[in-house]
Amino acid sequence: METNTHIRTLGRSGIEVSALGFGCWAIGGEWQSVDGRPLGWGRVDDDESVRAIRRALDLGVTFFDTADVYGTGHSERLLGRALGKHRSDVVVATKWGNLFDEETRTRHGQDDSPQHARRALTASLRRLDTDYVDLYQLHISDANPERAAGLRDTCEEFVREGLIRAYAWSTDDPARAAVFAEGPHCTAVQHRLNILQDAPVLLALCAESDLASISRSPLAMGLLTGKHTAGRALDNGDIRNAPPAWLPGFTANEGADPAWLDRVESLRSVLTSDGRTLAQGALAWIWARAPRAIPIPGFRTAAQAEENAGALAKGPLTAGQMADVDRILGR
Repeated sequence: METNTHIRTLGRSGIEVSALGFGCWAIGGEWQSVDGRPLGWGRVDDDESVRAIRRALDLGVTFFDTADVYGTGHSERLLGRALGKHRSDVVVATKWGNLFDEETRTRHGQDDSPQHARRALTASLRRLDTDYVDLYQLHISDANPERAAGLRDTCEEFVREGLIRAYAWSTDDPARAAVFAEGPHCTAVQHRLNILQDAPVLLALCAESDLASISRSPLAMGLLTGKHTAGRALDNGDIRNAPPAWLPGFTANEGADPAWLDRVESLRSVLTSDGRTLAQGALAWIWARAPRAIPIPGFRTAAQAEENAGALAKGPLTAGQMADVDRILGR
């Protein structure tokens, strides 16, 4: 652990961020695939999203992670609006690689060419109302590694031009992450990490290569908030109501998977110790699991922002609590 448990260094870049980031997928609102499947988290109130971002700033959160495709550009626009004059006080991460239509709010493909990377970055800068991105991330998790090596070199060009400060790959494949890690200004890997879905190989790569672990889905897509019950369907515009293969823990039109909920319930007493909420305990597990990890829970309201940010003051779980978790989960 670093001396100040509220601060993390973003890998080899030396960029300091709050130990907790905020993920801006949900605030993008509703969007869809070409076959009409939901890719967002349902309807949102933009004014409330702006209040939530500004509340997070008040509470010491300085790292915000979005993507050009979230809400097909809407999340980036909203984040730019909310940050306003505070842009220089925070670290902004966004992603590229997906093709989408802002008018119809539809994602319609992917593009792993260097030419698209530059077009996408130019568009993101415009939507975010900024002249640089702190962390630019490839958003095609299974991109061809050889083509990705070319994109890594393209990102180095962006660094030289002052358009980005550092870059990363959002992928759960350690071999792919290692390709980007060879770049001097690669400083992180964004990957899934939560108490129910550990990632020991990727965490080892981060330690070996001096990279930050940006922990996607730290609350297991909401299962670790304790707000889901079995058999309760979610909104039609919510990706969890028609979950793709990569999204376990939910069943189409039936809500949360009872087996996953049982695992969450078995952990409740450990995670809610020391006055934490269930979600705060799940974030505390990540900080104890890896000192390089920066969880980025999603949010849609100021109340959720306050609860998530409240985890900072309570810090990581203890070694004893971590051992209890391993015992309960049988690992």
